[in-house]
Amino acid sequence: MQFTTPIPIQKSNYQIDYNSKIVSLGSCFAVNIGDKFAHFKFQNSINPFGILFHPLALEKIILKAIFKEEFTKEDIFFYNERWHSFDVHSDLSVSNKELFLKMLNSNLENLRNDLSESSHILITLGTAWVYRNLKSEEVVANCHKVSQNQFKKELLSADEIKNSLEKIIAAISEANPKAKIIFTISPVRHIKDGFVENQWSKANLITAVHQIINQKSESINYFPSYEIMMDELRDYRFYAEDMIHPSQMAIDYIWKRFSETWISEEAMLTLQEIENIQKGLNHRPFNSESEQHQKFLGNLQQRIEVLKSRFPFMNF
Repeated sequence: MQFTTPIPIQKSNYQIDYNSKIVSLGSCFAVNIGDKFAHFKFQNSINPFGILFHPLALEKIILKAIFKEEFTKEDIFFYNERWHSFDVHSDLSVSNKELFLKMLNSNLENLRNDLSESSHILITLGTAWVYRNLKSEEVVANCHKVSQNQFKKELLSADEIKNSLEKIIAAISEANPKAKIIFTISPVRHIKDGFVENQWSKANLITAVHQIINQKSESINYFPSYEIMMDELRDYRFYAEDMIHPSQMAIDYIWKRFSETWISEEAMLTLQEIENIQKGLNHRPFNSESEQHQKFLGNLQQRIEVLKSRFPFMNF
């Protein structure tokens, strides 16, 4: 008896292995998947400008990085004893102005290098709802708890999203024609916008992405994270306590579906060895000084050294 309806997902012809270089950008679900890549010791960078929820925020940062447009003092502001930028997440905000600008521009350079050298770029879109700064008339990535009367809330249309994604694709293709871009829609529920409004937002994102996918470019791909959450899992037990974010079980399941279709069979063998090593490293013995445990640690270190001889970038 089967209690779910698995979504058929075709195996990619451009699979990820341990020589791949991956960039994960976008909403908090991009962090969930990026953390999985990090756990399994892939070469991976995750959201250097923090969580970016909507396409226009991603577009601005990606184009800024690729076309070498630095942050200047006009791009930052002081509020609540810290320096912020409306283009990045508040996790990056600091109290020192010079340090903040230096960090932003260093991150831009790192992102430019990562995008130029990447084999796979995973872009997770979270919402089509955006906030426009009434003074600058610019759409912001983050309001930084500035008074809401300084912003106007808007919903991006499918056409506006499609236009933004096309700019992202064109810029990445110019910097790195060989990179494979994987779009996915975050399964996180943005119900603060409203229940109907959240589905409206997701619908616009899905429509725009599939208009892009239908162009049949080999470099553009789609992975159905949102659809897996909605149709395969389809139960509140797969949400965290806030009933908004996927639970760890759901994240693990979506990662399993991703790895089945995007990670090569050879890499899966290495991945399993890394998982066994990680479990060993997290093991808490009854007696850490015992001869048996010391032998266990020695064996574990030998296995790590074998992996590092094959993949020198790995760090346990």
